[in-house]
Amino acid sequence: MSADRVTIVEEQLDRLLAEAQPAAELLAPDEVLRPGSSLSAARARNLFEDMVLSRTLDVAARALKARGEGFYTISSAGHELNATLGALLRPTDPCLLHYRSGALFASRLRQLPGSTPAWDTLLSLTASAEDPASGGRHKVWGSRPAWIPPQTSTIASHLPKAVGMAFALGRARRLEVEAGLGPLSDLPQDSVVMCSFGDASSNHATALSGINAARYARRKGNPVPILFVCEDNQRGISVETPSRWVQDTWEARRHLHFFDAVGEIDQVWDTVELAIRTCRQQRAPVFLRIETIRLWGHAGSDVETAYRTLEDIEATEARDPLLATARRLLERGAATPQQLRQILQSTRARVHAAMEHATTRPKLTDPAEIIRPLAPVEEDRWRARATAALDPDARRAIFGRRLPEEETSATRRTLAARINQALHDEMLRQPKAILFGEDVGRKGGVYGVTQRLQERFGQARCFDTLLDETTILGVAQGAAQVGLLPIPEIQYLAYLHNAIDQLRGEACSLSYFSDGSFLNPMVVRIAGLAYQKGFGGHFHNDNSIGALREIPGLAIACPSQGADAARLLRGAMAMAAESGRVVTFLEPIALYHERDLYEPGDEGWLQDYPAPDGTADAALLPGEVGVHQPDAGDLLIVSYANGYRLSLRAARRWEQATGKRARVLDLRWLNPLPHAAVRAHASACQRVLVVDECRATGAGVADALIADLAEHGFAGRVRSVRGMDAYIPLADAANLVLVSEDQILAGIEEVTA
Repeated sequence: MSADRVTIVEEQLDRLLAEAQPAAELLAPDEVLRPGSSLSAARARNLFEDMVLSRTLDVAARALKARGEGFYTISSAGHELNATLGALLRPTDPCLLHYRSGALFASRLRQLPGSTPAWDTLLSLTASAEDPASGGRHKVWGSRPAWIPPQTSTIASHLPKAVGMAFALGRARRLEVEAGLGPLSDLPQDSVVMCSFGDASSNHATALSGINAARYARRKGNPVPILFVCEDNQRGISVETPSRWVQDTWEARRHLHFFDAVGEIDQVWDTVELAIRTCRQQRAPVFLRIETIRLWGHAGSDVETAYRTLEDIEATEARDPLLATARRLLERGAATPQQLRQILQSTRARVHAAMEHATTRPKLTDPAEIIRPLAPVEEDRWRARATAALDPDARRAIFGRRLPEEETSATRRTLAARINQALHDEMLRQPKAILFGEDVGRKGGVYGVTQRLQERFGQARCFDTLLDETTILGVAQGAAQVGLLPIPEIQYLAYLHNAIDQLRGEACSLSYFSDGSFLNPMVVRIAGLAYQKGFGGHFHNDNSIGALREIPGLAIACPSQGADAARLLRGAMAMAAESGRVVTFLEPIALYHERDLYEPGDEGWLQDYPAPDGTADAALLPGEVGVHQPDAGDLLIVSYANGYRLSLRAARRWEQATGKRARVLDLRWLNPLPHAAVRAHASACQRVLVVDECRATGAGVADALIADLAEHGFAGRVRSVRGMDAYIPLADAANLVLVSEDQILAGIEEVTA
């Protein structure tokens, strides 16, 4: 059925051009199709050619799939009027594209001499390693010269980062002026950001989040030059969109200009042109609906007759935009039938020849090459940046007369204080760094960790956001792509799950699916884990990191003590700045203000500040662990965060009771895990206890650590102590499901028995 409909639609266009007669009067190339329009005959013919190219590539995709040589059949057929956007937007207007954007892609690349949109698309369809967009990793629309960052989104999950990019354009300009940074990207001051999506996707929570964030930012007085383009084909796979749903939903929203592009190609052109001009001049959010149709089903495997009547399908095919555009150009005298037939024939011949050649191009065959752009490791560069000494005079201008490392033992500080001081140093080291989130500005954070940052670095670099984690991570991605170095804060670990796809599906995939040509470096600060006393319940005491650890390429640093926190933050920032990495910095809330280790008043958890003095140990990188009593050999305890503190306490009790000594290892990095270090220390001790404060089943690191030891032939004894598989209740009941000091002691006795 699908192949038959493709043939029928193609034959309709051929028959129209074969039977058509030229207009009585032909337009000169620079004459417009109608008075008041800016669409000239020459540009209209170019648009038709780009539309034909897109359609021909869709036909080729299905032919390649039938031969087992192509791997993607979601087509742009019926959406070709989006070519007007590609022609009217500038190559320096970033475009985050819907997957039905073939014609837009072709018309956009027409503006860049030497571009080869047909060849590029065919390499992508055949998953060739020479695909310039993703290196053969996925079928995406992408181009570094054309400022088209590849998107894998099918549910409008790219909208928040498009809004973030539009918002960050203005923020970047302020920093360029205020900090004298020079241009942060190659985007002109009047650039706009465009993101396109379907009518069904416009209902998704992520889309609503993005559009709401743009309106909110505009209401707050910020420039947000974002062009939302809804390509409305009135259907999401098999589910029909109610009539006028998109217009009724968005047409009357305040702080959002609405345009509806319908009608002939010149009418659509003029509406698109006005929408872009409004967005560019007013620096304000614009919602543009383009009326489209969907031909041939959702994808090649979708049999439309399962949910549509043949009469309905035929009525849709009669509205084919290629048919309508050809008729319009012929009746207005913008082209002759022969000119349009020539475009059709030459495009088909060109695509067919390129298609045959594309199938012969090399594929990805090396796993190392596949993952190469995912998580680059450049330790020498990281260490050089992270350990570079900071100017003492510049630091005194921030901290005052006494620097943090000059404090006496009487003023040793907590974990929260050391993170705060390290953030000050890193904001000084990295002038492109911006820090934002809920309550981080004037309030200084719920736990005081960001106090005085806004006062010392200004609102351009430290600011509050609306209460929406999706927006926070979207702003981070957009800001990173225009040259900034974001430090977004997620107020509680449990809140991240509302928005984790912005890390999993978007931020961490960008470098991978763009073959390293686009990056969004960031360090995401997350307050998390459990053991808060008298506060919380599961939303504020979340002991699960499994959803973070499964994200390819995501690094996770987790300090337990103040000095380590400063060193880890420097390493994390260097990874982001030098290699474009996405790093999460997981801060254990219960240890923020902890002072004591063994006894009340011993202040054993307070530490001195490690000076950013250029020494090699001023920073910590993946693989570098902390070890307490490194000469002890009776037992190795492996833990992190709260578990590390509890393990130190349990190990002391065990030593006092038996005279035996435990070596206690602080992982510091939860992804990648420091397996080599754990194996080395395990070999020296031959008995290993893993203390994992997260839930027992897949939520922490114990499974991975024990599996690695087993797979590398560790012959000693291994046990683990883990939290229970339960949400954390309030008050003292929390202690019944979390790992306790007594449980650790019991585990020690079992593994050493």
